Amino acid sequence: MSISVRRLLAVPEWRESVRVLAGDVDRVVQLVRPMAPDRSVEPGELVVVQSIPATDWRIDALLRRVADSGGAGVLLPADGLLETTRLLAERLGVPLLTATASPLDLLISARLLLAAPTLDRADLVLATHEALGPRIRPPEEVVATLRELLDASVALLDDSGALITGELPHADEVRVHEPVPQNAQLDEGVLLAHPVLLLDTARPALWLAAELPERSAARADAAPPALSVAAAAVQRWLLANRLELERDARSKTALLGDLLRLDDEPTADLRRRAADAGWSLGGWHIGIRIGIESTVDTVARAREVERVLHAEGVDAVVVEHGDGWTGWVTFEQEPTADRVRSLAAQLRAVARELQRTLDAHMGVGRPHPQADGLATTIAEATDAARLARTRPESGRFLHVDQLGMAQLLLEWTRTDTFEPAARALIAPLRGQPGDLVRTLAAYLDAESSIAETAAVLGVHRNTVAARIERIERLLAVDLHHRDERLALHLACRAVGRTEEA
Repeated sequence: MSISVRRLLAVPEWRESVRVLAGDVDRVVQLVRPMAPDRSVEPGELVVVQSIPATDWRIDALLRRVADSGGAGVLLPADGLLETTRLLAERLGVPLLTATASPLDLLISARLLLAAPTLDRADLVLATHEALGPRIRPPEEVVATLRELLDASVALLDDSGALITGELPHADEVRVHEPVPQNAQLDEGVLLAHPVLLLDTARPALWLAAELPERSAARADAAPPALSVAAAAVQRWLLANRLELERDARSKTALLGDLLRLDDEPTADLRRRAADAGWSLGGWHIGIRIGIESTVDTVARAREVERVLHAEGVDAVVVEHGDGWTGWVTFEQEPTADRVRSLAAQLRAVARELQRTLDAHMGVGRPHPQADGLATTIAEATDAARLARTRPESGRFLHVDQLGMAQLLLEWTRTDTFEPAARALIAPLRGQPGDLVRTLAAYLDAESSIAETAAVLGVHRNTVAARIERIERLLAVDLHHRDERLALHLACRAVGRTEEA
């Protein structure tokens, strides 16, 4: 059996103690023997020098004999080598190696590799099994173990190729759309990748990848089985973690369902369950609804949603709920308008980031207090998300503030949330001098005619014009905008009907 000098140098014992000083390491090694002055050098022989000092003239003679016979190279002790000897080896093209370890130990490991090349692979697989063991280990520990065993960069990637843990200089070379083990040549090494499958899914949930540098690349034939063993360890963790996540998700989804069905004060048991989940029912809540396609695994992707929210500075509760996630942010006191706008901007950034890997749409509700307010704001957010799904021009994001409510009122006209939303929309006009609610209603009924509105109200047209300017300023709307005009018209009609009743 024959191997290259490069492959021999990738064996752990050689990699840790042997240095190349000269020559072509792609030369073929067919046998490894100690130096003997009374015999010739065989073709493909790597000669191991044990007792002769590196400064002895016989080393130069040995280099010439190796070159003349087609030998594979010379291995010397590390101390005292002359520069002239190195230059001679370089000129002759003979690999010249120096070792800090015992030549006898290196000789044994080289002969074992030559006699049974698969033994190195078996040793590596066994070492991986022993290091990881039967215990379920977190991915960080698996990656660290494999990095030490392979002397390589190792990382765990998600199904989009994003880094989860570890490091991998050429992570973008992993073909995550091809669910098979991979082996790719790099300019200075080899990239190996193994898929981590979850249950019966064809698409890998994760990828375990290793990038062997040039000094270890020749060992790429031995690494894939070890990578497979490590991938199985990640899979065990993934399955165990998935069971825990599913139990937690079912519990939280059931709790959320009970809260959304509330028609009275929460019971003591419900409050205890909420406290156990870390949810605050007091304070003011702003609901969030993230909708996705039904084919997405919401349990598996929940951590990603939480990570993106955290990255944007949003401290939100997130629950897997239907085709997507329902969440909310809680404030101890009623948030100011500026704080609400700031949160909406953060959530818009979250929506953009999620849309990089998910076909997602998002709706955001208004602030509402206490447990019943939580159900209200989530209902608003859900309606907003449903409408946002059909609005690519808004980035498929809709916040139910006074401006965004114009887009929602038509959606709400047949729901219980319509009247409260209508009242909230025109609330800033209440208590203002000039009967602004009636003026607005008359103005919209008159199809925005200042003259006709003045005639209906019995006031001067300049008075109507001044009131309309105040209304636009108080509501932060533009009555020239068709959607906002329609929304306000519907709101005035709804409020007017309930007050007449």
